[in-house]
Amino acid sequence: MASTSDISRGLIIKLDGSLYKVVEFGENKTARAAAKVWAKLKGVDNSRTIEQTWNSGDTIYPVRVERKNFQYLYKDDTGYNFMDNETFEQVAVQETLIDAPQFLKDGQEVSVLINTEIEQPMSVELPDKIVLLVTYSEPGMRGDTATRTLKPATVETGATVMVPLFVNEGELIRVNTKNGEYVERVKE
Repeated sequence: MASTSDISRGLIIKLDGSLYKVVEFGENKTARAAAKVWAKLKGVDNSRTIEQTWNSGDTIYPVRVERKNFQYLYKDDTGYNFMDNETFEQVAVQETLIDAPQFLKDGQEVSVLINTEIEQPMSVELPDKIVLLVTYSEPGMRGDTATRTLKPATVETGATVMVPLFVNEGELIRVNTKNGEYVERVKE
């Protein structure tokens, strides 16, 4: 058990029988009334996003989680399969629990949050930025860097990323997995 003063970004709490991750939180203070704590919550075991308000000092129920490094192996009928880097144990995770499944590539290192009470994966987080190979892109014009015009490019995982005109097929690019945007071109 904990109180609202223990709320932090990324904390996973149990609320109304479901698990939620704290995305954003804050406190509203007024002159006469007691302070209120609000939080924007994203469902871990469902796809809901809700906002919750508590009185300052109310009890919340955090869930103990452990972050482990796993390696992505393959996708099949059971879901996405990952291997624990320490024990070599394999787990299958549904697509809804992965933050950016379109950027997963074979052998990639990911962080898996595991609920230590029931030993079950709760979410899979890719690194913030990853390097991908552009497999298809319309040819660009040399020296066309003056404007911020973008074109679609297909990367090795099959996802489409909007890239500047000077990025060509066969080049490596860095992509932000949180918003799916192009960051920079990577020199080999």
